[in-house]
Amino acid sequence: MIDAEEITRRLAETRSATLGTVDHTGRPHLVPIVFAYRDGRLYTAVDHKPKSTNRLKRLRNIETNSAVSVLLDHYDDDWTRLWWIRVDGSARVIASGPAFREGIALLTRKYQPYEDQPPPGPVIEIRVETISAWSAT
Repeated sequence: MIDAEEITRRLAETRSATLGTVDHTGRPHLVPIVFAYRDGRLYTAVDHKPKSTNRLKRLRNIETNSAVSVLLDHYDDDWTRLWWIRVDGSARVIASGPAFREGIALLTRKYQPYEDQPPPGPVIEIRVETISAWSAT
């Protein structure tokens, strides 16, 4: 079992996760993300890495259905070290304003590549509603 303090630490320190959204037909869509956590909110952003389109499916999905899940997990061949944390919440896409700037600032502090080239956005802000967690130990 993972206690609340440890969950908060892992949300702050884990470097990558998987974002789950659902499209208008109910089909799930998963994408790897980097993220930052603060005060019950997760932030991720569209960055400069090459994309096939500017209208990313995750953004379109959130516009029609704000319910999302984010999965953090750790695998190790020593199965006593396995753990995962799932965050369920409501997301919104933010293109400007205070929440946009906060998300970009948090991401820039956490990820060195963003120091030279901060994400242009938009930012996805996820309000954490429930957290489920499991640990082998």
